[in-house]
Amino acid sequence: MLSHDVLIIGAGLAGMRAAVAVPSHLNVGVISKVHPVRSHSVAAEGGINAAINDADTWESHMYDTVKGSDWLGDQDAIEILCKSAPEDIMTLERMGALFSRDPEGRIAQRNFGGLGFPRTCYVSDRTGHALVHLLYEQLVKCEAKVYEEWYVTSLIVEEGQCCGVIALNLFTGELTTIRAKAVIMATGGYGRVYLTSTNGLINTGDGMAMAYRAGVPLQDMEFVQFHPTTLKSTGILITEGARGEGGYLFNSRGERFMRVYAPNALELASRDVVSRAEYQEILEGRGVDGCVMLDLRHLGKEKIMEKLPQIWELSITYAGVDPIEAPIPVTPGVHYSMGGIPTNVNCETPLPGLYAAGECACASVHGANRLGGNALMETIVYGRRAGEFASEYADGKTLVQVSGRTLIHEKARIATLMSVKNGEKIGVLREAIGTTMAEHFGILRTQERMDAGIEKLKKIRARIPNIGLQDHGKVFNLELVDALQLQSIIDLAETMAIGAAVRKESRGAHSRPDFPDRNDKDWMKHTLAYQTASGLRLEYKDVTITKIPPAERKY
Repeated sequence: MLSHDVLIIGAGLAGMRAAVAVPSHLNVGVISKVHPVRSHSVAAEGGINAAINDADTWESHMYDTVKGSDWLGDQDAIEILCKSAPEDIMTLERMGALFSRDPEGRIAQRNFGGLGFPRTCYVSDRTGHALVHLLYEQLVKCEAKVYEEWYVTSLIVEEGQCCGVIALNLFTGELTTIRAKAVIMATGGYGRVYLTSTNGLINTGDGMAMAYRAGVPLQDMEFVQFHPTTLKSTGILITEGARGEGGYLFNSRGERFMRVYAPNALELASRDVVSRAEYQEILEGRGVDGCVMLDLRHLGKEKIMEKLPQIWELSITYAGVDPIEAPIPVTPGVHYSMGGIPTNVNCETPLPGLYAAGECACASVHGANRLGGNALMETIVYGRRAGEFASEYADGKTLVQVSGRTLIHEKARIATLMSVKNGEKIGVLREAIGTTMAEHFGILRTQERMDAGIEKLKKIRARIPNIGLQDHGKVFNLELVDALQLQSIIDLAETMAIGAAVRKESRGAHSRPDFPDRNDKDWMKHTLAYQTASGLRLEYKDVTITKIPPAERKY
């Protein structure tokens, strides 16, 4: 039976940073359904926030983050993020991160939405790509055991603690038990619950769903970020760095419409504010064929090719537009998961032995709305902390003897899926969920629309046990993986939908025209969704406020 002191599920930035933080005397394993350099962290473009300029402070970074979160972020967790960020950036640089430089040779920083200071460090417009490859080098160097193209189906819980996982080896089709003294969840977000998203196809929220099925609540799942600039129709991300470098947003009348919605910050207001403004312009007939226009032409060819070469390439390839010559058609698109597995500042979840970091976790440093550039910083700061605190927990602990009960259950679950031959098609059901989420739980939400969406999800769930697989082979049966991912997606869709329908206020990314104001008296609290035998149950817990009292959020 395979075993590790620390086992990390997910090999993106949070997972690899956690692995690198595990001391050499401990045995660390990293398991991922794709090769580590194909993890979705590679798609992050714009940059990573840290107050490294002498004129900047972590306190200012903290204030911007709390304000950006619409006061739903936990301030103890946010303080750790902002205080730790400068040193963690320097650690990355010492590892070999090739950050872009200013004329004096210092790490260059650009402006991002919601920031009071240009504190976003970057590697051109390929920051995530650069950091993923950097940390993969470190992962190889520390000789961690990497299980690439293995799909984890379940956590093992014995004696009230997490003590391993059941994983499907895609090379052989065999289910395997992997024991661990501590398990770190670092599986990323759930953007693919929606039909169109900036997220890769692998972002199906499996880690959150596994924790949920193991009895861990999911926190603040109703808060989903829509990025203001994705390519029309495709959902491909156009980095906030394009606006940070000076790009403008125009409507069909040629107006810089953000002057109306955020007269001070303009295009660099927080993402929820800009996305709602774009949506409103399109809704009121001032869009350009269902989108708005992002104009970079005034930046000039030299700056675009130096600072935004990938955006230039993506725009030409997928929109047929050369941004040096013409504006780019953009719309808001599903981008980031503010909710996830609840953790304390030491990355501990409510289940002993289970830790979480990165987008699958909810510390909560982003609250109701994430600031651009803070996600990558969270993967580094809290990925490192997850590795450190999980190692402390595992050091000196003995492996728990597992009963085999979970393995038997997972074998039965897969056998049931494989037994149906002419049932429902996975793609049809997945499209139905994604369409329902987009239509009923988008940028603007009303009670009537959400209630109708919940009823649609109930009907879709009733069809899922009738899934029929065409591929009954064992080796690289990706259709089986799709079926397992679909079960994760429906679980998460329900937690998001029901949490949103109950929250009767507008806060950050959760915007309700029928309840247009933020309601601190009744709703300054985190949502906790529990899976029970009788269905989903909601509970709530207080937001941690330490230094920055709630105030009106203006840009």
